Amino acid sequence: MLEERESKEPAMNLFQKNEFKETPFLPVSPEEVPPRPPSFPKKPSPKICGSNYPLSIVFIVVNEFCERFSYYGMKAVLTLYFLYFLHWSEDTSTSVYHAFSSLCYFTPILGAAIADSWLGKFKTIIYLSLVYVLGHVIKSMGALPILGGQMLHTVLSMVGLSLIALGTGGIKPCVAAFGGDQFEEKHAEERTRYFSVFYLSINAGSLISTFVTPMLRGDVQCFGKDCYALAFGVPGLLMVIALVVFAMGSKIYRKPPPEGNIVTQVVRCIWFAISNRLKNRSADIPKREHWLDWAAEKYPRQLIMDVKALTRVLFLYIPLPMFWALLDQQGSRWTLQATRMNGNLGFFVLQPDQMQVLNPFLVLIFIPLFDLVIYPLVSKCGINFTSLRKMAVGMILACLAFAVAATVEIKINEMAPPQPDSQEIFLQVLNLADNEVKVTVLGDENNSLLAESVKSFQKMPHYSKLHLKTKSQNFHFQLKYHNLSVYTEHSVEEKKWYTLIIREDGKSISSMMVKDEENKTTNGMTAMRFVNTLHEELNISLGTDTSLGVEEDYGVSAYRTVQRGEYSAVPCRTKNEDFSLNLGLLDFGAAYLFVITNSTGQGPQAWKMEYIPANKMSIAWQLPQYALVTAGEVMFSVTGLEFSYSQAPSSMKSVLQAAWLLTVAVGNIIVLIVAQFSSLVQDVIFLLVTWKKELYPP
Repeated sequence: MLEERESKEPAMNLFQKNEFKETPFLPVSPEEVPPRPPSFPKKPSPKICGSNYPLSIVFIVVNEFCERFSYYGMKAVLTLYFLYFLHWSEDTSTSVYHAFSSLCYFTPILGAAIADSWLGKFKTIIYLSLVYVLGHVIKSMGALPILGGQMLHTVLSMVGLSLIALGTGGIKPCVAAFGGDQFEEKHAEERTRYFSVFYLSINAGSLISTFVTPMLRGDVQCFGKDCYALAFGVPGLLMVIALVVFAMGSKIYRKPPPEGNIVTQVVRCIWFAISNRLKNRSADIPKREHWLDWAAEKYPRQLIMDVKALTRVLFLYIPLPMFWALLDQQGSRWTLQATRMNGNLGFFVLQPDQMQVLNPFLVLIFIPLFDLVIYPLVSKCGINFTSLRKMAVGMILACLAFAVAATVEIKINEMAPPQPDSQEIFLQVLNLADNEVKVTVLGDENNSLLAESVKSFQKMPHYSKLHLKTKSQNFHFQLKYHNLSVYTEHSVEEKKWYTLIIREDGKSISSMMVKDEENKTTNGMTAMRFVNTLHEELNISLGTDTSLGVEEDYGVSAYRTVQRGEYSAVPCRTKNEDFSLNLGLLDFGAAYLFVITNSTGQGPQAWKMEYIPANKMSIAWQLPQYALVTAGEVMFSVTGLEFSYSQAPSSMKSVLQAAWLLTVAVGNIIVLIVAQFSSLVQDVIFLLVTWKKELYPP
């Protein structure tokens, strides 16, 4: 969450024009910048309990808490929404997630331009907050399963996310600066403390929302599925509260008028220098000491000198996009990784998208830890820990975090069962007859491809691999039961998982081939299906809005996914009776087959077989990578911003804010490109970004 910090310090008011007598910043041409409006009247503002803190900042801090809750709460479940509601691929989900994040850091330039040049901060916040709320409403509508099909859901989601990006990015440079405007100059110390409280509200909103919204998604069922509409709707409600609270303080705010946008002047100065240099390429024209000196015909010397200093600082921003490319994958690739891990910590069960809560939580711990303990200890050891060295160590820690993430990913893949390749299938046999059956798979020349004896209700330890000659093929099976030999034929397709179910058929036996779930389950949830051996149709209630129907006489149900948990009394109903089944523990990522029988005289029972094993690796193994990347964030992001501000001329600080936000946007674009066009598997993507060399010297 430290990318937010740039707009939380008094000297860091994004795009707010700074007043310095020695830097007039007026271009030679009067048409370049309109005359400055007069300073806003410094009317007295009500104070908090007799202190020097204006009452108006209460509304601003509460507004920021609710807005950050809204943004990070929505974003916490966004990747899984793409993956499991819109049914996009992992690469597409990652790409759109980072495209949205990138857009959120491009739009602050637009918001700052509107505030500085046209509406002022107060009206900009109000108007763009309305756009923000509208985006949440449309986004929540796009998560309602009953509203249209996937195309409509996709359109609503993209429109909603675009409006949210405009809203959150547009108000980003205005809110903190507007809070700073509420203080009188003589209360600079109180203003500094206000920015600390403001920054705390950001991380508090992020911390709570990142923990709560995944629970709303996973623990509440809507229309028989995860409740993404509620998970998006609650953040939308918080944004409405943020807008209402902010508007309530309207009469007591100090509202400075628009002051003009310094960023525009800098861009025009650089553009004029480049174009003027290209126009004067003749060898007869004397060379100038610096390429920016070619702007001297139109812009004042002081502005040109400050822009020169700015370009030197911007050189240090070159590795920033790669850092953000690493950091921002916590909400995409790391969340996807968590879906294939076991969230049971013993004392608590974590949802995959709740792991993101570690970042704001560790930020709140690491900032005072580094400032009060680690940095002083390093200094006492006689080590000159300069800003550049801190930043270099921060980048190294971020790279180490992704090396750890890659190691975890490799271990997860090692624990997973193998996948069938081209012209291969995986087959297991389920014998529901009352005695042992010998199964032989015959080739085209009656040669044996697979032969095994399967006992009644025997749980097979693994699938058997069979090779195909084409993408689809018919296999012949010989089933020996008692003294009978039954021949049957079944068609299969490559890269699929199959179960051959053998059942009694009078005094003989018969078989049916069913396609199994692929060797993965969604969102760390449990997948299950049922085989009903009863002579009546069965309806099973799994705690969702709709029941699962299974036809009589060996009917096989569709798959249903549920949350991990203990299912000791699942309500069931046939035409003649109601009863419950004990399904036991259904674990993370596992897939189960339940056979409903009634052969014991104790009523219907569920025989359970786990054919896709549960996620074995604990989600706690992600803690080291979160700790490393957050430590790197504290050392790199905070130090880098403070260092660049100390080195840049005072008049250029707002331009640096624009450049800083743009590096966040570019970092997300890097991940977007890598995810969209890379054919590598996920662990190789992790390694790819860690191989990028940091550009800061130690």
